[in-house]
Amino acid sequence: MGVTDRVRGVVSNSRAGNPARLLAAVATGWFLVLGMRFVVPAVLPTIRAEFGISNTRAGIAVTVLWLTYAAMQFPAGVYVDRVGERVLLVGSALLSGIGLLGYLVAPTYALFVFATAGFGLGTGLYGPPRGTLLSRTFDDSEGVAFGTVMAAGSIGSAVLPLIAAVVTTRYGWRIGLAAVTPLFLLVAVALWLSISDRETATDDRSLRADLRTVRSGLRDRRLALAVAGAMVMLLVFQAVTAFLTTYLVTTRGSTQGTAGALLSGLFVGGAISQAATGRLADRYGTPTVLVGVAVGSAIPLSLLPLLSGRLPLGLAAAAIGVRMSSGPLTNAYIVDLLPDAVEGTGWGLLRTGFFSVGATGSTLVGLFADRGLFDLSFYVMAGLTLVAGGLFLLLPERD
Repeated sequence: MGVTDRVRGVVSNSRAGNPARLLAAVATGWFLVLGMRFVVPAVLPTIRAEFGISNTRAGIAVTVLWLTYAAMQFPAGVYVDRVGERVLLVGSALLSGIGLLGYLVAPTYALFVFATAGFGLGTGLYGPPRGTLLSRTFDDSEGVAFGTVMAAGSIGSAVLPLIAAVVTTRYGWRIGLAAVTPLFLLVAVALWLSISDRETATDDRSLRADLRTVRSGLRDRRLALAVAGAMVMLLVFQAVTAFLTTYLVTTRGSTQGTAGALLSGLFVGGAISQAATGRLADRYGTPTVLVGVAVGSAIPLSLLPLLSGRLPLGLAAAAIGVRMSSGPLTNAYIVDLLPDAVEGTGWGLLRTGFFSVGATGSTLVGLFADRGLFDLSFYVMAGLTLVAGGLFLLLPERD
């Protein structure tokens, strides 16, 4: 037996019968992917000061991050059935790490945006194959698997921006971002060694036929309401997370570290609420809980401009994070309504729509901020959240 055959045998054995290792690799990847997407907003005040850019241009950079992430959702959903999850997840980790290295050689705002786009494209490949891989691997314990991975992402969103804010204060924002590259490379290796091959599509069904099926499914009133509500919630969430640290630094005199800690508190509130709302939805119904989440997160948004002091602002940030629990609930509701034959394609297409609309949130708040209307932007975001609550109020219960 040659060296190549021996290596293949070792890799094959590592992939077989090791679901715990697979789950750990996927969860660690999501910890990095989701957490690092919120590091750029966390250190945005420092980046903005170095490049001497307006709030609008800073918001455009975050918009680019989310738009490129959104752009990859549809192709990733389509190619899950064609090349398998391993190629997509490993590729996502590698491209994300390379994108972060780009920040080391970004002396201008234009190159910074270019590096941000590369990182967004890399992370965008992760979401759809993550979900299908967990579904096919953990058939009897799907809830536990998804819960573990989602919790890892929430922890990453809380921890990594805080660490990056501290590192940025001492070593600069470039080191704070690029230092995570080796972790992405290690995750790529772990994913390659953990994920087994899967059967890929062998039929000649065309993408156009799949899209026709998806389009017919979108005529369902329930699906249209759920999609619209989810888009509005995501737009507000993206806008708030993009500019909360900048708002606190520029209008409240907070340090970069304190503002980063308050942003982390938002994600802690989100993680705690996610653990509770699933059980509440099982008992009282998804639409009822979604309305409660929307109203409950709109109130602290409207109070934020009126508060001062670390404790009140920290509590408000944590309460705003409750809106994060709407994501898993709307996702489950929407996926359940999609035609089974094109679930991957349909979900990838909708995710592209969600994140494309949501990406405009940071630019919108940047425009308000540059006109001296930073406080008003939070009132507008609170109003939009109530609009989403109204859409959820019209949702019928799932069968």
